[in-house]
Amino acid sequence: MSNPRVAAKGQRTAGVLQPLLEAVKDAAMGHLVSRIATRAGEACTVWLAGRWWLVVGLLVFLCACGGCEQRVPEPQPIPAADVTPLRSASATSSSARRPTAPPRPARCVVQTGDKPARPAAPSGADPSCPPDPKPNYRLRKGKVRFLSAADLVVDVEIAERHEDRMRGLMYRTQMADAAGMLFVFKERRVQSFWMKNTCLPLDMLFIDHDGLIVGIEENVPTMNVSNYGVQCPSLYVLELNAGWTRRNSVRAGQRVAFEGLRP
Repeated sequence: MSNPRVAAKGQRTAGVLQPLLEAVKDAAMGHLVSRIATRAGEACTVWLAGRWWLVVGLLVFLCACGGCEQRVPEPQPIPAADVTPLRSASATSSSARRPTAPPRPARCVVQTGDKPARPAAPSGADPSCPPDPKPNYRLRKGKVRFLSAADLVVDVEIAERHEDRMRGLMYRTQMADAAGMLFVFKERRVQSFWMKNTCLPLDMLFIDHDGLIVGIEENVPTMNVSNYGVQCPSLYVLELNAGWTRRNSVRAGQRVAFEGLRP
């Protein structure tokens, strides 16, 4: 039969010695591992020392692999002559918003030739001139000043009503040299005239709204119903004695000013 005191004492002694035994065991294992690692290192060194050519070959292989890495080509500089400067977005948008003025059309002017299109008309009234049914027909007076010469002015009768324009210079048998009739229209358009019952040969000056002479019909013959005009719009027509414009160097493209017109 065992003694309880002796058993308890033995258990206490085992509890104290157990950690010591574990520590001794761990130390022994660590020392063993260290010795094994040392021995393995020495063995590898000895093995590699006899095979230096293998080490060198391995290094050369690694360097060669590193040299085989594909390089990205560097961008080549673009010649300055091939470079087109880019406009900024703000500049482009501002220029797009700015409207461009359309080109101004050229003025319609039928130039005066070096020689008249018709020969000079006979002087005086046409012998076949009919009698005037209204011999006392009178119109308001005004002036037309030619700006090509300071002293070139003609006195005119102003035909501004429809009935005045329809009668015009009909039945007249004489007219002073620096005199004429100014026809005033309400609409700017291509005007057309005839010479029915008109006994004096005439020059017809077609004048635009700003005083520009856009064309001249010279030496228009008497007593006929043909149409005369120029293919340019006008607002005024000035009738003068035939040959007056040529004698005074008046040509299409020159300008006139009016006096006595109603606003």
